[in-house]
Amino acid sequence: MKNLLKEFKDFAMKGNVMDMAVGIIIGGAFGKIVTSVVNDVIMPLIGLIVGGVNFTDLAITLKEAVPAAEGVAAKPAVLLKYGNFLQTTFDFLIVAFSIFLFIKLINTAKEKLEKATKAAEEAAAAAAPAPATDPQIVLLTEIRDLLKK
Repeated sequence: MKNLLKEFKDFAMKGNVMDMAVGIIIGGAFGKIVTSVVNDVIMPLIGLIVGGVNFTDLAITLKEAVPAAEGVAAKPAVLLKYGNFLQTTFDFLIVAFSIFLFIKLINTAKEKLEKATKAAEEAAAAAAPAPATDPQIVLLTEIRDLLKK
């Protein structure tokens, strides 16, 4: 039993699991923000543009409600709420686009950092002094050049 608990602790405390947990928590909070932006900002504007339509109210009545009779409970209408589907679809598209932009921003920053690092390394290599040459080699090179003439 102790071995099982130790293995679970080792698994749970690995970096990837912790990173994933943080990502899920932040993703949930981000999803709430995006849902609020869609529900409270974007959809009212779209509704206003298309004539004051509230998308969450859009539905097709499949079966009318049955009013309550004596001793019998009322039956609610059966609705196909396609407005909620549209709202959820807009939520998804905005979340997906936001994540795309965020990943693109990270990749662009990473590429620029890699280019800057490579340029700095190349500049450092170019600025490095040439290795010292043995005076005998320099002298022999000069003699060779003179003999060629």
